[in-house]
Amino acid sequence: MKRLVTVVTGGGRGIGAAVCLRLAGEGHDVVVGYVRDASAAERVAEGVRAAGARAVTVRGDTSDEADVERLFDAAERELGPVTGLVNNAAVTGPLGRFTDVDTATLRRVVDVNLMGTLLCSRRAAQLMMPRGEGAIVNISSGAATLGSPGEYVHYAATKAAVDSLTVGLAKELGPVGIRVNAVAPGVIDTEMHAAMGAPDRARQAGAAVPLRRPGQPEEIAAAVAWLMSPDASYTTGAVLRVAGGR
Repeated sequence: MKRLVTVVTGGGRGIGAAVCLRLAGEGHDVVVGYVRDASAAERVAEGVRAAGARAVTVRGDTSDEADVERLFDAAERELGPVTGLVNNAAVTGPLGRFTDVDTATLRRVVDVNLMGTLLCSRRAAQLMMPRGEGAIVNISSGAATLGSPGEYVHYAATKAAVDSLTVGLAKELGPVGIRVNAVAPGVIDTEMHAAMGAPDRARQAGAAVPLRRPGQPEEIAAAVAWLMSPDASYTTGAVLRVAGGR
């Protein structure tokens, strides 16, 4: 039986870690991509193995083409032909007004959130096209349609670009058997909020959405797992909003 081999970028924490563990439970061998915290990535890999799947960890910056090549080379060498990609790696920079954001932060957000997604998607598609099958899921954000004024307009703009990429790439790759979809989370309770300088943001913002709470990483992972599964075999070009009604 052919193994499912899925690359998950930003797999060492938060949504990415939850995705790795959920996919392992669904029969995927997983490449845990990470940029800094090797010990966190290895803990996720141990969880994948405990679920009965294989795992490797690969350090790299998704905005760097050479690192992306290494990521997919390692996947194919260690686990076998790549059948799936989850583009999860993303950064926001500090919360604040757009006029106060420094240029280095703007460039980094665009490089990781957009360029990284482009580079990983291109490499995955290059590998999947000759095989005639594959699935790509991009982690977008509810911010793409809300704009996130006063918080991170630049981040929202990159996620809107990811939505556009999802639609266009789905149409381009559909004829060769590759599905491309996105999940757009709302406010999710992860450590990303602390990294932005607002550790209580998930709880506070979650109280304002219709479901009156922040989402959990596992709830996003469930949506990703469905989009990667045969149950979603006729779903491509979709941006699935998992945002508590906001």
